[in-house]
Amino acid sequence: MVVLVTGASGQLGQSLQFIAPNYPDIHFVFCDSTKLDITNLNNIKQLFKLFKPSFCINAAAYTAVDKAESEPEKAHLINVVGPKNLAEVCKEFDTILLHISTDFVFDGTKDSPYTEDDFPNPTCVYGQTKLDGEKAIKETWQKHFIIRTSWVYSQFGNNFMKTMLRLASERDKLSVVNDQIGTPTYAVDLAEVLIRIIQSPFTHHPSPNTFGIYNFSNEGQCSWYYFAKKIFEYNNIKINLEPIPSISFPTQAKRPTYSVLDKRNIKKVFGVEVKYWEESLKKI
Repeated sequence: MVVLVTGASGQLGQSLQFIAPNYPDIHFVFCDSTKLDITNLNNIKQLFKLFKPSFCINAAAYTAVDKAESEPEKAHLINVVGPKNLAEVCKEFDTILLHISTDFVFDGTKDSPYTEDDFPNPTCVYGQTKLDGEKAIKETWQKHFIIRTSWVYSQFGNNFMKTMLRLASERDKLSVVNDQIGTPTYAVDLAEVLIRIIQSPFTHHPSPNTFGIYNFSNEGQCSWYYFAKKIFEYNNIKINLEPIPSISFPTQAKRPTYSVLDKRNIKKVFGVEVKYWEESLKKI
């Protein structure tokens, strides 16, 4: 079984490379942006002709949330045109597409976990481009899994955990927002779930109802402040950490105040057991 992975140098791509040796039956083809530019349709077709993948995991994305406000065209190109190109080529080669989306498709005004059926209402350019990317896939190719996730971190790439650890080495005091609630998701746990979907009998003998959007994050919820507190606690770092409201830390992009995801569907369909975020954080 050939699985082609885009965005191989990002944190999800690196997490998939980290666990790949555990799955010797899968032939992974890892492509970073120099090998596969998802905005280039011909580039995608050439690689698909060469490798004939059964599955494509799209881990490539424009994820600079604040920068997207001043670079909407670039964000659109990578988050909308890219996924549409992949969906077109996947359709041509009958390849199942797994695409990563985000909690940022929601406005965060709800006070209970978001389901896959809740109405999306992005509040920033990044969230809008990710939603438009979902729509482009749905309109192009039926055999897709769109996985919405949240607050992804790992030992790889750039993320909140690594930023906190770096800042803690430079300062003795930090202020972190305490009124945005979500769920930290360990990228390696997300990678494992993608492999589970790929290996599922439901995927190999699917009904049309199997495909579509699924939520996945770790279990539990917290604020960014509490997440930072646990990062320092588990790394035995002593630092003066202060909780602050979002209004005291203005950003270019408006973020959802509450973006916890309901994971009942992915558990039910694929038998996924979801770890609590603190459990996964402790192990890094």
